[in-house]
Amino acid sequence: MPELPEVETVVRGLRDPLVGRTITGVTLDWPRALKTPDTPIFTARIVQQPIRAIQRRAKYIVITLDPDTLIIHLKLTGRLYVAPDDAATDADKWVHFTFQLDNAHQLRFSDSRKFGRVYLVADPATVLGDLGPEPLDDVFTLDVFRARIGQRSAVIKPLLLNQQFIAGIGNIYADESLYASQIHPLRRADTLSDDEIARLYAAIREALQRGIDREGASVNWYRKPDGTQGRAQDGLKAYGQTGQPCVRCGHLIEKMVVAGRGTHICPVCQTI
Repeated sequence: MPELPEVETVVRGLRDPLVGRTITGVTLDWPRALKTPDTPIFTARIVQQPIRAIQRRAKYIVITLDPDTLIIHLKLTGRLYVAPDDAATDADKWVHFTFQLDNAHQLRFSDSRKFGRVYLVADPATVLGDLGPEPLDDVFTLDVFRARIGQRSAVIKPLLLNQQFIAGIGNIYADESLYASQIHPLRRADTLSDDEIARLYAAIREALQRGIDREGASVNWYRKPDGTQGRAQDGLKAYGQTGQPCVRCGHLIEKMVVAGRGTHICPVCQTI
């Protein structure tokens, strides 16, 4: 599933072709992906709304219209891209939402597994209001992180994946952050020392920023809006590296399951 760096890259790639355009029509063939409102209301209400801005919140793409807000979650296999009306791409076979623009182009939402979600709301807080802080924001300081983690006794990896605790981290960057900070994913949050919390805080921010700088990790379905791959997968040190030597100690990276998620660790550098 695309995480913070991947969604941020998608948002940046969509701003230039979309901001300033107006949605003149919409078609969809998978109404179950539309969470709100009902399809007839959605198709009527979105028409003639201009696109004012595109931002990211956690793993959500937030498209500010006027007066509403269009919110899209890519989930596992979702892709968003802009193409001329008459252009055909490989991803078109899975397009379930097509937003017609006023310049003979379309915003297309392709999703082979049909897990993606679309919302049209008057108040974005109805969808985004329960999300935790953004880990790369300046206001998310070490002191803030320490205070939040100090209130928890949960196992650390599922806690990092909890979007109400911290927004935007998924399996890839949780594994990378825990590996870099040398913390076992089964450690309980209330057992972490101040030094370990500081290392984890720094590792989270570094892993996410590196992912953005490399335009996301194309380890599965994720592609940038222009259809090309990101490069973050080339620098992963834990996630997906099962059987490869740890870059610190040389021991082979192992895979385990934590809270139902495949998890990659160095059993020498990350001890319980």
